[in-house]
Amino acid sequence: MTADRNSDLALREADETAASPAMSGAPSRPHHASVQPLVLALPKGRILKGAAPLLARAGIVPDADCLEESSRRLRFGTNDPMLDVVRVRSFDVATFVAQGGAQLGICGADVLMEFDYPELYAPLDLGIGGCRVSVARPVADDPEEDWLRYSELRIATKYPSITRRHFAARGINADIVHLHGAMELAPMLGLSRLIVDLVDTGSTLRANGLREVETIAHITSRLVVNRTALKTRPEAVTGFIARFRAALAG
Repeated sequence: MTADRNSDLALREADETAASPAMSGAPSRPHHASVQPLVLALPKGRILKGAAPLLARAGIVPDADCLEESSRRLRFGTNDPMLDVVRVRSFDVATFVAQGGAQLGICGADVLMEFDYPELYAPLDLGIGGCRVSVARPVADDPEEDWLRYSELRIATKYPSITRRHFAARGINADIVHLHGAMELAPMLGLSRLIVDLVDTGSTLRANGLREVETIAHITSRLVVNRTALKTRPEAVTGFIARFRAALAG
């Protein structure tokens, strides 16, 4: 995900402002009461746990129950009055930021690849949540069979766009079975020949009689920014980008 020329210019100009002595540390405070806090969208689950130390190094301390799975709240304050946090499904972070509900977010590169929102700019690879998007098939299948020779394959996945692009590049039409979970069941129940899914250790695949046959992309989590917010509130947004950048370097 790369910024266009205008976004790059806006970011450079805002970075210069943010680098001034007055902008070191926390983002600028509001000049009047109508200025609303920025919103940072965080994903529930594994990535949120991985992001917690990074947030701490960036000096961002959400309300204590933000990191508790048992909490039913979705929006939280932080130690910075100009930043709130919302906790949403990992697949929804990009949508919240792209649509302007949040100005910043942390989400996996798999989500960015799948939705490819032009409204998003991803300035930082945070190096957390490492995994991969992979193709898997049943272990019981003939290992000598070349599945790439087929002109069409039925594939179960929650990544229809990534899957179609990947197989189209090999001249294969991907007949998608769009599932949101339990992809591993699809081959054993006759719904598909292959699956495309997010893989960490591979233990779930092995437990369900599947094996990886190809890696489509290696995935880490990124800091994403709404392009409009970058232009309309450059000092505040780039101030937080700078804090994450410093946290990564520290």
